[in-house]
Parts: sequence; C-alpha cells; structure tokens
Amino acid sequence: MYNGEGNKNIVISPDRIVTLCTKAFESKKLDGKKILVIVPDTTRSGPVSLIFKTICEALLPRVKKLDFLIALGTHEEISDEKLNKHLGLDEESRKKEYKNVGIFQHEWQNEKALQHIGKITAAEIKKISGGLLNEDINVTVNKRIFEYDELVLVGPVFPHEVVGFSGGYKYLFPGISGPEFLHKFHWLGALITNPKINGTKNTPVRATISKAASFINLPKTLLCYVMSEKKQVCGLFIGDEEAWSKAADLSKEVNIKYISKSYKTVFTTAPLMYDEIWTAGKCMYKLEPVVADNGTLIIYAPHITVVSFTHGENIKKIGYHTRDYFLKQPERFTDIPGGTIAHSTHVKGIGTYINGVEKPRINVVLATGISEKECKKINLGYMNYKNIKIEDYQNKEEEGILFVKNAGEILFRIEGDKIPDIDALKA
Repeated sequence: MYNGEGNKNIVISPDRIVTLCTKAFESKKLDGKKILVIVPDTTRSGPVSLIFKTICEALLPRVKKLDFLIALGTHEEISDEKLNKHLGLDEESRKKEYKNVGIFQHEWQNEKALQHIGKITAAEIKKISGGLLNEDINVTVNKRIFEYDELVLVGPVFPHEVVGFSGGYKYLFPGISGPEFLHKFHWLGALITNPKINGTKNTPVRATISKAASFINLPKTLLCYVMSEKKQVCGLFIGDEEAWSKAADLSKEVNIKYISKSYKTVFTTAPLMYDEIWTAGKCMYKLEPVVADNGTLIIYAPHITVVSFTHGENIKKIGYHTRDYFLKQPERFTDIPGGTIAHSTHVKGIGTYINGVEKPRINVVLATGISEKECKKINLGYMNYKNIKIEDYQNKEEEGILFVKNAGEILFRIEGDKIPDIDALKA
C-alpha cells in the first residue's frame, strides 16, 4: 500500500510535498514510538531539507524519539557545515528548534557500529544471481537501527548502475550496510554489467538487497521521490514496497532519455555534488549506452582533484579496467574489495580481455583537477581542462558530438534498444 502521486507531466510543489508527507504520517500509528529516519547524503538531488523539516513538524509532537541517520554507504563523512546545508539547518536551529533531534552519519568501516543480522547462503545467492555468485554472504548493518521501533527510508529513485533503480531498501544496503555484503552485491552488479542492469527494475541485485532487508524485523516506511531532468519533484510515494515500485515505474518514464543515434564523442559536465571520481563516474554510467564503438566519453569536472576519498589507495593499485580483465585473472586481486573492482569496471565500461590484451569498447577521459600522470597511472585518458572551451562541444550533434550538462542522474539509451528483462541479465 502507498500514498502519494506522480506523473511525468507534473511538478509537485513544495506545499504539495508537505501535504502529502503530513497526510501519510497522520495515518500511521506512531504515537509514543521511537522513529529513525534514514536519508541520503549530498550526492543525490532532491528536497531533503524540506522533507526533514516536514517529518520533524509532523512527528515531533507525537513520537517518543525522532532521529535521522545519513546513509553514507562507503562515502566520506559529511562536514557539519555541509550537513547543515543539506538539511536546511544552521547551528542555532540545531541547538534550539531541533535540539531533541539526533543526526548521525553511518560508519561502514567501524565494526563496533555494526551488527550481524543474518546470512544469505550460497544456495540462495546462487539461485538469485543465476549462478554468478555461489558463496555464503554475511549481512551486517548499522546497529543503531535496533534502538528504534520503526524506520523511515527517504530518498530518490533513479536508474542505477548496480541495482537497476535506486531507492527503497537501497538506503539500507549499501546506505547503512557493513562492508562484506555491500562489496558482494556491487560485484554482482558488475558481473551483469552497467549497460544491462542500469534502468532495469527487477534485477538479481535488487532481489539480493530485499533478501537482506528481510533480516531486519522492524516496520519500514518508504518515502520515495522522483526528480525530473529539471531537478523538480514529479513523483512522491509513501508506504511499503509498492511505493518504491510506483516510483521506479515513473522513473523509467522520466529518467531514461532515448535518443536516435550514438555519438563518437560524448562531453559531460559533472555537477558540483560529485566531488570525486567515485561519484562522478555516474556521468559514464548514465551515458555509456550512447557512446559509439571506439568513441570517447569526456568527464569535465575541474573541481574534482581526488579519485576517491575512501577507496583511492585501492583504485590506484588496480586502475580502471573492464570486467573481463578482473574475471580472467582473479588471483591478482584477492586483496581488493569487490565494490572497488565493481567501480573500476563501471567507469572503464564493457570490453574484452583476450590473451593478455584489454580492449575497452570506448575511451574514458578525465578533464579534471587530477593530473595527467595520475590519469595514466589509473588507466584513464587525460585532457587539460584549462585548454577546453565548452562551447566547442555544444550544439555539435551533426558533427557527432553530444553535450550533456550536469550528467549522472538521467540514463541515456538509443531508441529501439530493448531494456533487458531479468532472464537476460547474465554475465
């Protein structure tokens, strides 16, 4: 069951968002309960500050305790300044109006912050993955959630390179997950490959996450919103898993853009909310399907000077490579987490590795604050952003150049390309 509304042709105003959220929570029996709201970090678009304040206004008078947990996944901790901006707060309001509201950030590498909740057996994961994985996987999660009576999972639903569509239980896994499970299902997504899984609703990875979520014996309310290409809310659904399903259906209409042909050059600018290649790689994930064979995708982001705040050292060890590069010599990478290898393959894109020779389908180039020497070391192309005139890439479709501003949330596909069904999701 769900409350809410959505349509690709509408904009849901801030006042309407407040009304829909307020009504949804009025109908829930939450009086006297302890509620934890899990919200996305700063790498996602959406009205997080409005929803934060609306939930506080609706629930603070009713509940025994109301706290918020930032679903960092494996991202870097957010500074107080950025966190306040993200939630629409300042130091004064945090100390006064919201003094009784706890705001926490996930600590994925802190074993003391995690709790083991179950095991997905080898037989189960083999069945779910179609044989791509065949091993027991322990599932851990931020143990803070067990201090509460109910969870509220807030976040946008977009096409996603690992799970198919983001949102819903993804704000548990990897949002507040421990490392073993999140590395395994990210690797599963990489085995399937980004072009096959991105923008597909029901995937083996989504099924794996749902299985892990079943280990959490707490009521869960999903608050899922869909953002249009113009960064406006066009869908808001609140309820059980059906809320996520409705949001994913709408996102499929709104967040997948079909174009008539592929391009030899795709020039993307990364939004400022991506401050490392770990997140700016989404420019590649969403545009890989429309780059022509042997073509080039450029990620233009002068503000980025870091490959990854959290995973940088491991990425520097292995560089960026195709999936088959890792599959055909796994013994070389036994000490590298699966999530890091998955990121590597997603940024590099699909390709082959035959007789020791790697052939990516396309060339990925960074025009960022990362040096040419470092780009070469991590096996990506380099352009000096200081020598680039953006206008040279704009309005040049007839010359085989596609320009995409603020890439990363809209998935591009070629018209007529069939989105694979679950039976087609094989490595």
